[in-house]
Amino acid sequence: MAPFVTAGAGFLLAVLWFDLMFDVQARGHAGAPLPERVLTSIAGYYRRVTTDARPMNRLVAAVMLATTAAIVAEIAGGQKRSWAGWASLALTLGAIALAAAHTVPSAVRLGARRDPPERQSALARAVLREHLCCAAAIAAVLVVQLAWA
Repeated sequence: MAPFVTAGAGFLLAVLWFDLMFDVQARGHAGAPLPERVLTSIAGYYRRVTTDARPMNRLVAAVMLATTAAIVAEIAGGQKRSWAGWASLALTLGAIALAAAHTVPSAVRLGARRDPPERQSALARAVLREHLCCAAAIAAVLVVQLAWA
C-alpha cells in the first residue's frame, strides 16, 4: 500500500506547493491590509481553483479520501512497523481536517472578494499559515512512508 500512500501524498504536496506560490505574497505586510495587487492575485487564484474549476476541484478531495483509505488498508494489512501507518494516518487526517474545517472555506470566501480588505488580508494570512502546516504534515507522511514503511 505504501506506493499508493506516497503517490497520494505526493499529489497533495504538489497541490499545496501551487497554493503556496500564491500564498507567500501575503508575507512582509505585517499589521496592514495587503496591497490591492496582492489581494487580487491571491483571491483570483482561489476563485479559479475553488469555484470556477468545478467539477475538477473535486479531484483534490478524492485524492485525500483515497490516500486516507490506502493508509487504513496499510494499517489493516498488519505490517511490521505499524507505527508508520498510524503516524501517517494521524498526520494526514490532521491536515485534511484543517483544510476541510477552515482552509477551504477561507479560500472560497477570499476568492469571492465580498469582505473588506482588512478581512481579506486576514483570510490570506490564515490560509498561508494553514497551508504551511498542511505541507509540513504531508511532507512528514512522505518521509515516514519512504523511510520506514
